[in-house]
Amino acid sequence: MANIASARKRIRQTERRTARNTARMSRMRTFIKKVEMAIASGNKEEATAALKVAQPEIQRAATKGVVHHNLVARKISRLSARIKAIAAA
Repeated sequence: MANIASARKRIRQTERRTARNTARMSRMRTFIKKVEMAIASGNKEEATAALKVAQPEIQRAATKGVVHHNLVARKISRLSARIKAIAAA
């Protein structure tokens, strides 16, 4: 256990930050699942609307440093490609 005041403070800060990051990650995953469910239903309009709502939330995770920006770009790119494939099918 930390004995120095600054170390105790860092522990408190880390706990708060970890809780915040976990919530952001969970929120991002939830929005991605909503898009994937819309894609699975085969409704292109619904899937497009879900992606439009999810995109800022996913990008916010990268802005806040929860996930890497390349991961966000890859997720959004792959989701949009899957939505475009609905029309072709």
